[in-house]
Amino acid sequence: MAIIAELKRRSPSKGELDLTLDAAVRGAAYERGGASALSILTEPSEFDGRIEDIGAARAATTIPLLRKDFIVDEIQLLEARVAGASAVLLIARALPAERFLALADSARALGLELLLEVRDERELERALGVPDAVIGVNNRNLETLQIDDAVSARLLQLVPSARVAVYESGVRDVDGVRRAAVLGADAVLVGSALSVSGSPGMAVRALTGVPRSPRG
Repeated sequence: MAIIAELKRRSPSKGELDLTLDAAVRGAAYERGGASALSILTEPSEFDGRIEDIGAARAATTIPLLRKDFIVDEIQLLEARVAGASAVLLIARALPAERFLALADSARALGLELLLEVRDERELERALGVPDAVIGVNNRNLETLQIDDAVSARLLQLVPSARVAVYESGVRDVDGVRRAAVLGADAVLVGSALSVSGSPGMAVRALTGVPRSPRG
């Protein structure tokens, strides 16, 4: 199981996590701990994120960087590319279908990879229409902020085995990684549990080594 380790200072559901978080220092620690990629929150008002965190992490790490934000405009894709991001998040629920596909095309034209986030079968069908994109299944309801991994239990098995599938939200420890593996995920995105850790490298290391399970 691949670990996508998130850099997050604050969250709407948990409040302040670590307002002193330094993107370069934390990112390097995550990489040393065995993270396969970094997810960097750049949304400022709810997450205390900043686009400059991508550049700081890029200078300190060698692994792929995901810009995680509410992407709604091409200018955000350009910002991500210039800052040094490898990929961007597009949330199916946050975008009309045509806009979702247009932004996916624009991101690819800029050389950015895609993590397409879904929460139901209709959104998954739309995301699977984007060739080779990584599919993320978010267990958190963005309206209520509640977590229910029945969403992943239902949707992950519908993701073709040739696609990379990511289990998002709700992983706090290695048992959560094992649960995601059993449901058919290839990777987990871990945010708050790592962001509050005083030993981020060790916290990531504790999540690694879980074998993947066949899907589909």
